[in-house]
Amino acid sequence: MAASLNPAAPHHLPAFIAGPDGSDVWMTIMAVFLIGAVLGVGLLFLRLHTLPERIAHKSHKLQFEIVAVLGLLALFTHMHIFWVIGLLLALIDIPDFGGSLSRMARSLEKMAGTPPEPATEAADETAAGVIALDEVRPPRPAPKMAPATTGS
Repeated sequence: MAASLNPAAPHHLPAFIAGPDGSDVWMTIMAVFLIGAVLGVGLLFLRLHTLPERIAHKSHKLQFEIVAVLGLLALFTHMHIFWVIGLLLALIDIPDFGGSLSRMARSLEKMAGTPPEPATEAADETAAGVIALDEVRPPRPAPKMAPATTGS
């Protein structure tokens, strides 16, 4: 038997109506588009969500870790204030007080004549990226002090 159209059917059907073989081209196109759109928006969201971490990556280690923790809190709790705080913290350049304070402490230890602890001195220099002044120039001699006199 030859397939013939129903006499009540119009001769021209719109494109959104599926054919007699069951394939729906528009649904296939929309399914591919929907999957692509969901993946694209998800990647955009995650890229935007990691913006504070990428900004803070070039800062100090402690500041980077705090920003990373705030980003994770914002991701899992859906509280956007953590993300905003992390972004503001990543944009602010916090000065490194630890490096200068450790150099001051080492200088005071040298002036007092107490030997510095070798483990902490090496860790402080590598953490702060400091070259010891002894490597650059020879040490200065200690100032000579007059002996203390007792008043009798």
